[in-house]
Amino acid sequence: MGNAAAIVTACCNARSLARALPKNASFGASCRQGLDIMSELLASYIPIAIFIGISMVIGLALLIAPFAVAYKAPDSEKLSAYECGFNAFDDARMKFDIRFYLVSILFIIFDLEVAFLFPWAVSFGEIGWFGFWSMMVFLAVLTVGFIYEWKKGALEWE
Repeated sequence: MGNAAAIVTACCNARSLARALPKNASFGASCRQGLDIMSELLASYIPIAIFIGISMVIGLALLIAPFAVAYKAPDSEKLSAYECGFNAFDDARMKFDIRFYLVSILFIIFDLEVAFLFPWAVSFGEIGWFGFWSMMVFLAVLTVGFIYEWKKGALEWE
């Protein structure tokens, strides 16, 4: 009996053998049914395979395209300091003004504030007075922090 189960398993794993079985064989019909179910299961993964293929093609195209179309003659304006506020330097231990980092931290804080204001505004009718005053306390703390930074001169650039 164990040998028959091994034969049926081997038959179900080999698609070409299952097609070669006669239609009246009792284990051949169950093997064909198993292969049909397996084919349907694998067919359901085709959209995922297509999506992965398309995303790989687009990703490779975006990685290769800049090398093909890039302008290769930089001028002095392109090589100048852009957002950092100071010219490039050779030594990483060189001292520079900390105010740039203070401004970037302020940007993150106020960006976070806006991220909290949108959901609050959408659900304003449902949260009631408690939600209103909670947001006012939150805004007051941010405003005090902004005034402190302003008085310390962190927003003034030389």
